[in-house]
Amino acid sequence: MASNANTTGTDETAAVEISTGTAKVVHATGDDTAAVLPHHSFLSRLYTGTGAFEVIGRRRLWYSVGGFLVAIAIVSIVVRGFTFGIDFKGGTTMSMPRGDATVSQVEQVFRQTLGHDPESVVMVGSGSSATVQIRSEALPNDKTEKLRNALFDRFHPKGADGQPSTKAISDSAVSSTWGGQITKKAVIALVVFLVLVSLYITVRYERYMAVSALTTMCFDLTVTAGVYSLVGFEVTPATVIGLLTILGFSLYDTVIVFDKVEENTHAFQHTNRRTFAEWANLAINQTFMRSINTSLISVLPVLALMVVAVWLLGVGTLKDLALVQLVGIIVGTYSSIFFATPLLVTLRERTDLVRTHNRRVLRRRGPDTGKAPDKGEERVQVRTESVDEESQESPEQAGASFAATGDAAPSKPAPGARPVRHSAGRHARPTGKRNKR
Repeated sequence: MASNANTTGTDETAAVEISTGTAKVVHATGDDTAAVLPHHSFLSRLYTGTGAFEVIGRRRLWYSVGGFLVAIAIVSIVVRGFTFGIDFKGGTTMSMPRGDATVSQVEQVFRQTLGHDPESVVMVGSGSSATVQIRSEALPNDKTEKLRNALFDRFHPKGADGQPSTKAISDSAVSSTWGGQITKKAVIALVVFLVLVSLYITVRYERYMAVSALTTMCFDLTVTAGVYSLVGFEVTPATVIGLLTILGFSLYDTVIVFDKVEENTHAFQHTNRRTFAEWANLAINQTFMRSINTSLISVLPVLALMVVAVWLLGVGTLKDLALVQLVGIIVGTYSSIFFATPLLVTLRERTDLVRTHNRRVLRRRGPDTGKAPDKGEERVQVRTESVDEESQESPEQAGASFAATGDAAPSKPAPGARPVRHSAGRHARPTGKRNKR
């Protein structure tokens, strides 16, 4: 019956379902206007990428953390400097099976034989593959042979055949000239990499994204180098190779986030649903799991490499390569999420286009609804087609439409929500369908 289809009592409610990835929110249009918000778990919000995590809104905190890390890194580099390996500064290294030797015993033999202390004595590896590595300034051949004989007389290291032999003690020497050449080539490789990356970023993205990406890469380089200086990790050619690798990884992760930001903010000035910062924050949420998964997949083989290098094989080169990659992946993941995009938003908000758009969005929401929809622990992300946004009626047009039908004007709908069609009544537009009798 038509009368039954047109009843609009105050106790009845019209349900509006708004897609939020995995949950549905029901808004009441009667006296009971409370919204039922289901509780979402942390993993659910993380996987669905509904904008529940506020990153852009807390950018001052991330800037403070990043500035603190950069300050510590710079102070450490200036005060402590770097511990360069033999390939950069030159010198002599000797290695022998560990056996029953200890660090203090090896240092004592070195001191008694040559009259001064070695630069370093470290134990590498474990079990039968453990070795003792001794590093000192460049030694002439006669002193190197004298030290080898002294070490053999004291510890009797065994060779591959299981018999004590002086051949079990190996040595290698690098001149200072060769170390200077290696240093020069490493610097050239780093500069060429940075130049090529800068050219690609400049051509691929608009200027604000390019500036943010390059600044982020410099942030990664500075913090990683600062960690090496602060902890005292030895800088070797493998370290430089690993540094170039993690810079590429950080750039890759930043490009992923920027691609999503670019997709979300395409023609953003033509819609009034969100500000530029809110679109960027949504992009970060949508790429959270991809960044985390990429980092985890990258970290697992690095950890395996460290286990093989340190505990099984005792290969110093593999250890240096794994250390810089592990540090760089952690720093790069942080910067791509909490530094690159917030910096982009800060730069873009200085432009007239974004400022005008933000004012228009906040004016549309009104004084009581000026808060960003992405703030708070739970967010309702309303997904509608672009055609619905372009065809939305103004408040005046909606009021005139409802005045013509004789119905009361509805309450203001949520931004982007699909309009609820009233039940067909006597004054409603004909639908072409026959009434059921």
